Amino acid sequence: MANNQKLPPCPTGRYWKIRQGDTLYKIARQLSTTVSSIIKLNPGINPRWLQVGQIICIPLPLPCPSGVYWEVAAGDTLYGIAREVGTTVQQLIELNPGINPNNLQIGQQVCLPG
Repeated sequence: MANNQKLPPCPTGRYWKIRQGDTLYKIARQLSTTVSSIIKLNPGINPRWLQVGQIICIPLPLPCPSGVYWEVAAGDTLYGIAREVGTTVQQLIELNPGINPNNLQIGQQVCLPG
């Protein structure tokens, strides 16, 4: 790390560096996890007082049965992704619990059917 910040202990080995505008809810949505899972991995974290540059431990991604993901780009919608890969919005929602179809985030990983 450029600022020599010590990494917190993290059983998953996965970290997230807080950026301007990040909230635990926003991070959880982007990673298809829950706020409580993030808090559980970061005892003592204050969800209302995240600081830009702060490093937190994040959960492992939920397993994707197919192992195939779509990385959300600007303008993507679940409907458009479903059409492109020949599936339904409902199937994408089932494969991605916790996804908000009305608020996809650029860079978010969407599990696709096999």
